Amino acid sequence: MGPVDSTEFWNPKMRGPVCFNPPAVRTVLPITFKRTQLALSGLSRTQLIAGMQEAVRKKELPSLEPGAMSYMMSKAGELSETVGLWYPHPMFYSARSDGADWGADVQGSPVLLNPQFQGAPEPLATFIVWVPFWSDGTPGSEHTH
Repeated sequence: MGPVDSTEFWNPKMRGPVCFNPPAVRTVLPITFKRTQLALSGLSRTQLIAGMQEAVRKKELPSLEPGAMSYMMSKAGELSETVGLWYPHPMFYSARSDGADWGADVQGSPVLLNPQFQGAPEPLATFIVWVPFWSDGTPGSEHTH
């Protein structure tokens, strides 16, 4: 689900263990499945984007449900070769937004507007909230690069 224009879009070393709540399973996970289906079919990045735009236009993907969120709290992840293991965080999904309504990207705020979907064909925003501990209770900052 990384940004399609990322140089690491199809990096097989990337692992992002994520747990979705029921509203996210019903409405965000289908986006992951559709993107994966298009990527595995051998489409170029441009064709993949066009395919996602078409799926959105044709309403082939479900509308985002209120309360959709997920957790990325496992130390078993590697989000990129440059970032490696990142910070533990839940993610909250909403309609496309600039983040101001969440206080995202403001000095001192633990909320970050994930650029992953900004400008992507999928009509949603992902807000990341950094938390201090991994799911096993160990401090998050000690295990990041």
